[in-house]
Amino acid sequence: MHCRFRAAIIFFSLLLPKIQATAQDAIGEKISSFFRSGEYSAEETYIGNAGVRRGNRAVLDFDESDSLLRFILTPRTKIGVLRIGAEWERFEFGFPKHAPLPDTLQSIGLVLGLDTQFSDSILVRIEGQPGAYNTGFGHVSDDFNMPFIVGGTYIYNPNLQLVVGVSVDIERKYPVIPAAGFRWRPARQWVVNAVLPTPRFEYEWNKNLTLYAGATVKETNFRVDQDFGDRQGKPQLNHAVLTYSEVRAGPGLEWKITPILTLTAEAGYQPYRTFDFYRTDIRFHQDSSAPYGMLSVHGAF
Repeated sequence: MHCRFRAAIIFFSLLLPKIQATAQDAIGEKISSFFRSGEYSAEETYIGNAGVRRGNRAVLDFDESDSLLRFILTPRTKIGVLRIGAEWERFEFGFPKHAPLPDTLQSIGLVLGLDTQFSDSILVRIEGQPGAYNTGFGHVSDDFNMPFIVGGTYIYNPNLQLVVGVSVDIERKYPVIPAAGFRWRPARQWVVNAVLPTPRFEYEWNKNLTLYAGATVKETNFRVDQDFGDRQGKPQLNHAVLTYSEVRAGPGLEWKITPILTLTAEAGYQPYRTFDFYRTDIRFHQDSSAPYGMLSVHGAF
């Protein structure tokens, strides 16, 4: 028995490095597969001088810069495709001194979601964006929010897909907003993409170049500074929720430079913009519009 025990120890001592190497290879393969697929985008939009007004109070001749960075990993699992990443967006306004609005609005946080398939015809996405929505990198914990969406796509046929969904944000005036749309290909080169927030009419010039005309709808809630209202002589605005909304419309093009790199260029006009402190009934609406230009690089790997 003693000899057999010694033999077993020798056998396992010789086998252990192979077991460890196999386990390390398996772990390494899982880590590698996690980072194997994903998507990214970097976008910059500039909007020329325009104005907003509230009664007799106007803020005029200010421009806007909207910067957006997003990186999301999309590993496949048994329950579907995970969406795990981060997103940062920053609006900067060229307000004159002592303007009654914050000159910076910023959001930074995670993207956590799942794309899954209920059948051959029904796809579902659940995605949340927990993070800080404020006017800078100040009191992050006080400015935390977690808006999320739940949406479904019904594939009627290869040329027609129907989309329904709901957006939830407890900081919004209307916390739950439903939406519906469709994506229709009436001809080989034409696509009608009637889905918010970027509805479009698209024309596929060739396999690498798409021309389009459409709109971009943005609405996000932010918390202003703790003493923002005191500086304006309106203490009710201290740490208040500000809903910023805007609509852009114009033509653009998408050029697929490589399989993982696409360049988008767009120019047009911004017909709608509001700054709404809806809980205190203070709202600045569009007084004058302005042209804009947008460049972005994005892709999937």
